[in-house]
Amino acid sequence: MGSIDPPKSGGDGISSENDTYRKQRRSSLLPLEVGTRVMCRWRDSKYHPVKVIERRRLQPNDYEYYVHYTEFNRRLDEWVKLEQLDLNSVESVVDEKVEDKVTSLKMTRHQKRKIDETHVEGHEELDAASLREHEEFTKVKNIATIELGRYEIETWYFSPFPPEYNDTLKLYFCEFCLNFMKRQEQLQRHMRKCDLKHPPGDEIYRSGTLSMFEVDGKKNKVYGQNLCYLAKLFLDHKTLYYDVDLFLFYVLCECDDRGCHMVGYFSKEKHSEESYNLACILTLPPYQRKGYGKFLIAFSYELSKKEGKVGTPERPLSDLGLLSYRGYWTRVLLDILKKHKGNISIKELSDMTAIKAEDILTTLQSLELIQYRKGQHVICADPKVLDRHLKAAGRGGLDVDVSKLIWTPYKEQG
Repeated sequence: MGSIDPPKSGGDGISSENDTYRKQRRSSLLPLEVGTRVMCRWRDSKYHPVKVIERRRLQPNDYEYYVHYTEFNRRLDEWVKLEQLDLNSVESVVDEKVEDKVTSLKMTRHQKRKIDETHVEGHEELDAASLREHEEFTKVKNIATIELGRYEIETWYFSPFPPEYNDTLKLYFCEFCLNFMKRQEQLQRHMRKCDLKHPPGDEIYRSGTLSMFEVDGKKNKVYGQNLCYLAKLFLDHKTLYYDVDLFLFYVLCECDDRGCHMVGYFSKEKHSEESYNLACILTLPPYQRKGYGKFLIAFSYELSKKEGKVGTPERPLSDLGLLSYRGYWTRVLLDILKKHKGNISIKELSDMTAIKAEDILTTLQSLELIQYRKGQHVICADPKVLDRHLKAAGRGGLDVDVSKLIWTPYKEQG
């Protein structure tokens, strides 16, 4: 993601002219309006265009501003001080509808499609009015950081914690039962009493230091709700389920002599009429880029195989979710096509992999590996083309050792 050069007025600092403007603005009782566009110094020490989403008064003449970096995902939105803003670059507030109309006239059709795709990331099920309502309700992240085990983690998005946590910038989570508190002393007292050393469910997989626990939302309601609160801090598109009874949660942990520490999870409905084998998936930020997300996706399909069903993730997928799944489907399908001799049908691929036929079809079409001849789809599996696509799909992450999976599908449990 490209960065932009600092404005010429800035250099290593803000110009004296800008200092004067800032002092005048601070003393004039005229804070920046919500909707103002301005350049803001980010953590890379460079200036980036932002839009003011919200403001709050710290002292009579001093405000803090919640800004959205227009080049970046909403997860980077944050509160900034006036000192971080280059007030020489302030643009007056423009009516949003007029601005959208002017902008759309200037954009090519391709650019507009790209903007639209980005804008509704993860919200394909929402109409325009619902999307605006969602963005209004969740526009300001309420919790800035959390402490979970040995990590302090910056949050990405708003999560609807109970009202008594409205003025809490940092939450302290017990990493085993996921109860959350406002103060570190409360967490320390809780840890002396909490006798859990792993998620409150059945361990269904252990390979080396990795364990997977199945947690029934009906039997562990508070844990399931707390997990949803936690996950929403890092997932923009997630619908928060208060009724966790209908879900199973599969919590992946790294284990050591202190206990089993959650690195991520996925959830699935106990009974899905749409063949969904995964409702929500998250790898916590400290554990990302280590292959755990791919492992969770692969694990969900291994459960589908045990059930004797085909599966597919619940829609809509986020941008990162679609990328992860497209990579998984590509690697699994192309590995089979490389090794298989002779023709193979989409139905046979689906039976072998538990991947839904529609997902196989769209994946192979996106790779241009399928043609429609004489009323049926024909897979074209040139070895060199397969190798090229496999290389582009990247590494497969951690392998699921199926021999270590000890699990009974939910419908068969007593």
